[in-house]
Amino acid sequence: MTTHAHGPWVDVHSHPGRCFLGGLASTSPFVALMGQEDAAARTRSSALGEVAVVAQATVADLGVIGLTPTGGLGALREFGPGEATADHHRQMDFMATLLDGEGVQAVLSSADVEAVADTEVAGVFVSCEGGDFLDGRLEGVDAAYDDGVRSVTLVHYRVNELGDIQTEASVHGGLTGFGREVIAEMNRLGMIVDLAHATLAATVDALEVTTAPIMISHSHLAARGASHPRLLSAEHALAVSSAGGVIGAWPAGFAQTTLGDYCDEICRLVDLVGIDHVAVGTDLDANYRPVLTSYDQFPQVASGLDALGMTASEIDQILGGNFIRLFAAVEECATG
Repeated sequence: MTTHAHGPWVDVHSHPGRCFLGGLASTSPFVALMGQEDAAARTRSSALGEVAVVAQATVADLGVIGLTPTGGLGALREFGPGEATADHHRQMDFMATLLDGEGVQAVLSSADVEAVADTEVAGVFVSCEGGDFLDGRLEGVDAAYDDGVRSVTLVHYRVNELGDIQTEASVHGGLTGFGREVIAEMNRLGMIVDLAHATLAATVDALEVTTAPIMISHSHLAARGASHPRLLSAEHALAVSSAGGVIGAWPAGFAQTTLGDYCDEICRLVDLVGIDHVAVGTDLDANYRPVLTSYDQFPQVASGLDALGMTASEIDQILGGNFIRLFAAVEECATG
């Protein structure tokens, strides 16, 4: 049994081993671009180190996104009939083989996080990045829940049927009617609504509908000289925190070049929204110019935050406790 001298640490958004590429041919453009890794090896407890639970996210719009002429990610075409759902099943089938492996446990509740924290078992929290796989059908939410999904990031890099995204011009004016229905169903089931990639307008719309706190799993505050559509204004971040939500600090290469920069960004976010509303979402193995590339670096993050004046209790909140509290609050609001 592994014993940690701290509370459970959780990565609220990641893709260790790029599980979303599982089952694709080596000729796939994304396999050629990113390369395939051993998802099982990247998810074992030996790879997690001091981290108890990691999100393992599918990528719902993978089949249609790519590098745009401006150098960013975006949809290059529309899905064919049934294509989004079929690719979701491919990714979930591969995810099932990962979860069936030795030494890995699906985290289906907030209590599961605590249960796996001091064992040799790696806890995996399954999420879907993008609601494209629903293909406009609400019953897909229930099916995903039955498959062990406990969070859905409503939008990603394609403007889908749920709402607007930060990296494209507004199409819907915020959240769509279907997006509102999806949130209501996720609330009923006890699934965490993730508004990463969503515009401020879509986030505000979601906060008007939801009966449970929400999460932005991976982003950080914009700053002078570090503007990017994926970063958050103070208004955006405060809208989430004031409704009891959590923001996963993102170690991406926007105005960050070192792990020390990342710790500074965490503290800047804490200073704005409060210690109860910040977590860590690494986007591991799918991040842009990452300053954190291994779970072995989590103790360095803890040490960096300690050096910046945070207490051990506050560090534990950021590295896991706030997510556990959010998950429990979402479960308490469930009626299904």
